[in-house]
Order: sequence, then C-alpha cells, then structure tokens
Amino acid sequence: MLSDRPITPSTLGVKDLPWQIEWDKDLCTQCGRCTSVCPVNAIELGVFRKRNIITPIGLKTKATNEYSVFYGIRQRTDPAYGCIGCSMCNMVCPNNAIKPNRDEGSTTLKFHNNRGGNPRTRGGRRNSSESLLDQIKFIRISMLTDPALDAGRHEFNLTTLLGRIQSPEDGMKTLAENGWKPPVREIYPLVIGGMSFGALSPNMWEGLQMGVAYLNEELGMPVRISTGEGGCPPRLLRSRFLKYVILQIASGYFGWDEIIHAIPEMKVDPCAIEIKYGQGAKPGDGGLLMWHKVNKLIAAIRGVPRGISLPSPPTHQTQYSIEESVAKMIQSMSMAWGFRVPVYPKISASSTSLAVLNNLTRNPYAAGLAIDGEDGGTGAAYNVSMNHMGHPIASNLRDCYNALVQSGKQNELPLIAGGGIGKSGNLAANAAALIMLGASMVQIGKYVMQAGAGCLGSEKDRCNVCNIGVCPKGITSQDPRLYRRLDPEKVAERVVDFYLSFDTELKKIIAPLGRSTSLPIGMSDALGISDRDAAERLGIKYVV
Repeated sequence: MLSDRPITPSTLGVKDLPWQIEWDKDLCTQCGRCTSVCPVNAIELGVFRKRNIITPIGLKTKATNEYSVFYGIRQRTDPAYGCIGCSMCNMVCPNNAIKPNRDEGSTTLKFHNNRGGNPRTRGGRRNSSESLLDQIKFIRISMLTDPALDAGRHEFNLTTLLGRIQSPEDGMKTLAENGWKPPVREIYPLVIGGMSFGALSPNMWEGLQMGVAYLNEELGMPVRISTGEGGCPPRLLRSRFLKYVILQIASGYFGWDEIIHAIPEMKVDPCAIEIKYGQGAKPGDGGLLMWHKVNKLIAAIRGVPRGISLPSPPTHQTQYSIEESVAKMIQSMSMAWGFRVPVYPKISASSTSLAVLNNLTRNPYAAGLAIDGEDGGTGAAYNVSMNHMGHPIASNLRDCYNALVQSGKQNELPLIAGGGIGKSGNLAANAAALIMLGASMVQIGKYVMQAGAGCLGSEKDRCNVCNIGVCPKGITSQDPRLYRRLDPEKVAERVVDFYLSFDTELKKIIAPLGRSTSLPIGMSDALGISDRDAAERLGIKYVV
C-alpha cells in the first residue's frame, strides 16, 4: 500500500524504534496473514541463517559449526516503514505468535522523521495523556439544602438552544425592523463535530448518519452532526435527514458548489451553518486532505481533480478582519437560507478568542461561537502544530463565558466547546464540567471514532496514520479493501449505545444539583479541583 515510499538504507536498528515486534518462532505457522494486513509494511517474510557451535568432549577435537536455515518474520528498520503499534498483526494471527511492544526509552526515530526535508505529518491528537477536565470534581450535592432528584425516576430536559436567543421584546423589535428574527434550534448538548466525507471513509460516514437518524427518529434525542469541510453527498442534501446535519464551510470551500446548487431542491433546512476559521489541533492552519485519499468519489463531491492533495488556506480569502468575516460570510450564509438557519463561526482556542466574541455579541446575525481546544483531533496536520500549538479549552471557555456575563449576554449567545472531551473515556464528566464552566453544548470527534468504530489511535503515538489513507480499521481510508472491514450498521449501533450511556451518566451528574428542566450552564459553584492554580484560574473551588 505504501510502495511509493523510497527504500533507503537505514541507519537505525530495531531497538531504535518506539514500537518493536515480538515474534515467536515456535508458535508461528508462516501463514503470512500478519505481513499482508500490516498497514505500513513494517514487517516482511525473511530467511534466517542460524549458527550452532558443536563442542566436542575432550581437547583433541576442534569445535565445529553447523548452520540451519529457517523462515520467519523480520521487522523493517527504515523510518518510512516504522511500526505504528496498531496490533493488526496480533489480531489476525491464529496462534498469537506476534505482537508489537512499545519501548518508552527509544527516542532515536524522532530525529529521522524528516526524510526528504519534509517534517512529519500525522492524524490523531496531541501526544499527551494529561487532561485538566479529568481533575475537576462535582462537589455540590443537594441533600437537605435543595431537592435532590432521582436520576432514574425523574424526567429531565437535557436539550439546549443553538442560535441567537433574544427576549420576546427584542425578538419582536428585530422582526419589525428586519422582517425576520434569529432562528433557534433545540438540540442535544452533545454534537458530533466536523469530520468530513473524505477524512472519514464512506462506511464510517454512513454509519454515523444512520446512528444520528435513529437517535432522532426512534428515540427522540435531537442529536446533530457536523459535515466537516468536505461538502456533503448530494443524496443527503435532498433528503429529510438534512435537518439533523450542521453544514460546515471552511476556507477551501470544498463541495460548496454542490450545496449552493442544491438549496432550491432541499426538502428541509439544515440544522445550522458552521463557518470554520480555525481548528484546535492545528491553530493557524487550514484543513488538509492528502492525495492518498482523493479518489474519484471524493474528487467529484469536492469539485477537484483526482489524486491531488487538498490543503485549505489558513484564512478565508478576502476576509482579514472580524468585521469583514461577519459582514461577508455570516450575513451572506444567513441570507442564502432566508434567515431561517443559525450561522456561527468555529475558531481554535487562543488568546484572541475574546476579541472574536466581543464582535459577535454586537452582531445580530451571529448564532453563537464554537471554540476548539488544543486537545482536539484531526485527520492530518503537522506534528509540531499538534503537540506545541493551541490553548487549553477550559480556561479559554471560562474567559469567554465571564465576558458574556459582564456584558449581560450569557443567556443570548451560546458557546460551543470542543477539544479533548472524553480523552480518557470520561465523556459525560468532561462534558458536564465544560457545561458548568459556561458551554451550552460540546462537540466530540475522536471519541466517536474510538467508541463507534474501534479507532486504535492513542496519545502514546499509536497508529495515527489517518492522513495517508491506510487506516487498519477502515475508519479514515478511501481504499475499499480497507473500509469494507467496517460495517456501517455496527457503527450506527455503537453510536446509539454511547449516546444512551452518556445520557444516563449526565443525569447522574446533574440530578444531585436539583436541576431537571435545564442544563446547569455556568453553574461553576458546583465544581472543585485539587490544583490551587487551576482553581484560581477557572474561578472554581479549591478542594483537598
């Protein structure tokens, strides 16, 4: 699959690689399954010559050598073919004769990941297992002070509002002056974030859409999903399921010719329009879909030639200020749908987030602000951007919410938080913490891939080859030989499973607060943390 990579003499040994293959000669049946399934060709069949020294009894006869030849598995040491630790070899081995092990002490490979003068690019998220959100505790438990609720018996309204939420008086005033009032959607607070058709395989994308449709149609949970910046299949644009979709437009405008032409034929309006200006995993960079994944189908949807890399500019062209962006993009998108669809920008968390927010509060067209923190995932980015750039989501969100409180707009302009939610598996706890810090809803992406399809990527730099289209699970590949491993119906089933689990856990967290009719947005007095500096920075209680 990676035959385009040049084979060059390696200066590394196996012990220099972070992932090292352990192979048991006695258990191996030489079936070849491991070598055929390896996504990066890190192992190959090899011929080994072993010398045995025959030592005679006594001193008169000299020792002799005997040689035996056997066949087995050899690990390649060229950095271009370094093992990624995905364990696919172990999964297909009938005798458990092979497995990768990580050597934490190996550091040599990182100095050789720039062959040809090209710095390393990869998928996944920041290679750090630390998470501030996991340290936050929920310390306000109503017993005799407030009526504590039974999470299993009481009815809860866990929906939130997406859109400019005006008072009845302001709404009537806007309607009288402009002939329209800001559209508002009532949705579930856990949104599947932007992962494009192209970044994800057709089977993965179809499975997500099926899961979201089932949650809405059968279970009555108003879950929404963002398309990412790769456009949308024409069939979905003209279906009734479009109302569950947030259409994302980014600086590359890929697929938007098809979307604009489909507007007159749309049976329903989309849930919202998300204008992507930044992404937490790679602040300052645009999107990137590498040529490995731009096949005939992806090229047709995006309106580009086949087999070329598709980098998006870091900014929307002709828009170089907040005012220009609002006037040219947010307003024009609102007008395209007759002011019936909420339109909001998405930015990467940074020290300039407050400047963007302050401008949005003065603009009647903006329906909210999505902020993506440094732990957000991506399908392709430079390693240096993912590991060393960005802003933590918790403090950035808190600053923005406090600014809204100071201007009296905290109930008018919703904040959408993302980046590292559920990073350690604690999805409901992380989401609840961000809601109490001021978010009206949260977005997840990497967690969906891990829980919904068994993504192997981790913060230990395991796998993370989303960018080159050789995903061993078929989640981020456009190769039918790989994505056929993924059953869309199984993905949909897992999406439904983790949403129902999340719903139960979220009720368990907010029930002791005595809240059942609304989310505890900004209820920071219910939070505590054992880190004094973090408590002071976030404005929550310090507990030990």
